[in-house]
Amino acid sequence: MNAPLRLRCEYLENPVGLDVAEPRFSWRMVSDARGARQSARQIQVATDAALLAADTGDVWDTGKVADDVCVQVVYEGAALEARRRYWWRVRVSDERGEASTWSDPAYWETGLLSEGAWDAKWISVAEREGTMGQPCPYVRREFDCARKPTRARLYATALGLYECSINGKRVGEDWLTPGWTDYKIRIPYQTYDVTGMVGVGENVIGAIVGDGWACGELVWPDNRAMWSKQPFFMALLVIEYEDGAVETIRTDENWRATTGPILDSELYNGETYDTRLEMPGWDAPGFDDSDWQAAWVGPGTTAVMSAKPGPIVRSIQEFPALERTEPQPGVFIYDVGQNMVGRVRIRVTAPAGTTIQLRHGEVLNADGTLYTENLCSAKATDRYVCRGDGQEVWEPRFTYHGFRYVEVTGCAEPLELADVTGVVMHADVALTARFSCSNELVNKLQHNIEWSQRGNFMEVPTDSPQRSERMGWTGDAQVYGPTACYTMDVAMFYSKWCVDVEDGRDAEGAFPSMAPDVAGPVRGAGWHGVAVWADAGVICPWTIYRFYGDTRILERHYDSMARWIDYMERTSEDLMRPDDGYGDHLNPDQEVPNYGPAPRALIGTAYFVRCTELMAQTATVLGRTDDARRYEGLADRVRAAFNREFVSPSGRLVGHGQTPYLLALAFDLLPEEKRAKATEVLLGLFEESEWHLRTGMVGTPLLNPTLTKLGRTDAAYRLLLQETRPSWLFMVLQGATTMWEVWDGYTPERGFAPPRVLSFNHFFFGSVGEWIYEVVGGIALDPEVPGFKRFRIQPQPGEGIDHAELTLDSPYGPIACRWRKTAKVFSVAANVPANTTAAVVLPCGEGDQVLVNGSTAEEAAGVSDVRVAGGNVMFDVVAGEYEIEVRAGR
Repeated sequence: MNAPLRLRCEYLENPVGLDVAEPRFSWRMVSDARGARQSARQIQVATDAALLAADTGDVWDTGKVADDVCVQVVYEGAALEARRRYWWRVRVSDERGEASTWSDPAYWETGLLSEGAWDAKWISVAEREGTMGQPCPYVRREFDCARKPTRARLYATALGLYECSINGKRVGEDWLTPGWTDYKIRIPYQTYDVTGMVGVGENVIGAIVGDGWACGELVWPDNRAMWSKQPFFMALLVIEYEDGAVETIRTDENWRATTGPILDSELYNGETYDTRLEMPGWDAPGFDDSDWQAAWVGPGTTAVMSAKPGPIVRSIQEFPALERTEPQPGVFIYDVGQNMVGRVRIRVTAPAGTTIQLRHGEVLNADGTLYTENLCSAKATDRYVCRGDGQEVWEPRFTYHGFRYVEVTGCAEPLELADVTGVVMHADVALTARFSCSNELVNKLQHNIEWSQRGNFMEVPTDSPQRSERMGWTGDAQVYGPTACYTMDVAMFYSKWCVDVEDGRDAEGAFPSMAPDVAGPVRGAGWHGVAVWADAGVICPWTIYRFYGDTRILERHYDSMARWIDYMERTSEDLMRPDDGYGDHLNPDQEVPNYGPAPRALIGTAYFVRCTELMAQTATVLGRTDDARRYEGLADRVRAAFNREFVSPSGRLVGHGQTPYLLALAFDLLPEEKRAKATEVLLGLFEESEWHLRTGMVGTPLLNPTLTKLGRTDAAYRLLLQETRPSWLFMVLQGATTMWEVWDGYTPERGFAPPRVLSFNHFFFGSVGEWIYEVVGGIALDPEVPGFKRFRIQPQPGEGIDHAELTLDSPYGPIACRWRKTAKVFSVAANVPANTTAAVVLPCGEGDQVLVNGSTAEEAAGVSDVRVAGGNVMFDVVAGEYEIEVRAGR
């Protein structure tokens, strides 16, 4: 039997620097056998890989454990030591009891684990005057190693953004470090294995620090330096030798500091780099720093120092420019072909002192010039001053932009296409969904959904990547959560951000509208406790549990989730939420901001029911049965209040529009006798709108799933394939390569929508991706079992699409569903990975014949519990590959 593969610790492959006392292990069983199932497991953990090779787990050895758990297995060994590497391996037994060989060893390494370990100081250049962008600090420290180290680790962080180097070589592959949190509460740090970078003799460690989120402008032009007046750097370089000796180089007043060629660097406004101020060799031995000053030691902080829990931001791929135009003399526009997020790398040969300016934009004006009105106050401009000594290559460090087009000025001759490259940056989260179907417009829609997620999943799930905002709006990330989880492996990304959401609570226990919370401290009251947005504090942890089987996220946030339910109960009138908040944000019928056709009190009360029910389910998962009963009772009372206030005896709802009915039907708020009338009214509203959606951020995620739930998947397909506005495909037909913030972001008749809410890269209307994956792609979570341990194969074909395929990389391995519908045969090819099972549900008429791998369903290997009901054939399957045909009867 094959050894397990894809060993992960806390979702990561061989992580270095975990501050987790009881990490969790996952692996994949490898077997092509039908019905392959793990029947037992054994994990060994050791302080050295050689001990594992000698069959010794000196830290932990589970022995043979008879179960099928291979995801989120919690470490239960001896207490872990700080700064220690631990090796682990696993073997499993299959359904026949046959044991596999041991897996290849994997490892994880603990971080500092303790606040007291941070005995370094925050350093910068001399105290900054004012808060406007200023040159970036450069700091360095020389040190000697008399002998070769056996191990060296760099623990680094900043108030601002930093880049480290040792002996002239950049440390790490990540960008925008240390990441973004509420720095008053917690500051993340990175751990780097730099053993191979530290040599015998003289060494130099250096760092450059930019303004970033801590010091730069955020949302409002007058809102700067929220967490720090100037950027600071802090680090520990811990060097170990063969005899056990340990030497620590820490940031303090013994470091040297100055400024250099980065004259200013901000996330919104861009970066200016003057090569004439370069200091060649500044971060390498032999450099004369006598004209530098002693590093200025800044004040301390009470924030918790914690190892960065989320994925790093990396340069992921590149888009060379495809086309160049010159709409005005000397103004060159380069098109990289995709609305993307990241930076531009240029290659240029020009005289010394030549300033090359790069401005970034998502779209072009009618005259071919760069459209920038939707950037608000963001300048999105990078400048490079040339050395003039031949070919030069440059890419900024501490900024990023959202763009498809880059305007280049300052060149005597235009740069060649190959000299302008878009460098895509985002959180290093793996793509998990690969979808295609017979309708190319839908394929482009799914592409746009994916690329809006790529562009906005940077450090937090942002609302837009190009303008002076880029905030982690909680409502946006909440409604998009299921689509995000299908599209990419976002378990760590959301887990980190859920901590930001909790950190942003106010004193009453209300969750913020954005996390990290920028608005509350600056603009005061009114930004907490907003329906749909604040509800992310309950719904997002639940979503991560459902998709990844992660109970720890529920445990961690249980108390804050409970406080939110208490807050809603305490601040409601007769269990009805107040008429405030953002409403069905960006509903096309919303004439006044925050006042759409769906009453805000209705939205808030509907979400009160939803969150309270999820709280009851959370309590059940965690074994808190008394709490579960209490929340179930509260949900019933709020539901009754909803019906008293917002539902007529006939089943009509207050507020004319699609969203109220979608909420009532999606959240099961109506008694059985009123659902038919509500469904009839909802369908009538679609007819009235000529099958256009009339929903905003609240209603749109519910549209297609609710119609499918009501047995009207045909109507859901009709909405999906609508090509005139407002609709998803209207954006595609206008040439969009990402999702828009508003349905009519651009129309041929009117041009651009008002710039205040005009992002061409905004993911929340991409929430239809959940339905595309589940209904068109045919792979869905099981309603009871989380994490794809059990799932559904249930493609539901509709008019306009006759074949589709989806591969989903689940925690257990790839799940696949490929289907094709002809006049006589509905064929499905499915893959169920080892150690999982699936329920198959396919449309089947009376007299239809069902074949599985050439046999009748009842006789096919791996198939059980075959039944036909409600126009479907249903059966369960074990792990394996299946070719299924439903052949029409005569």
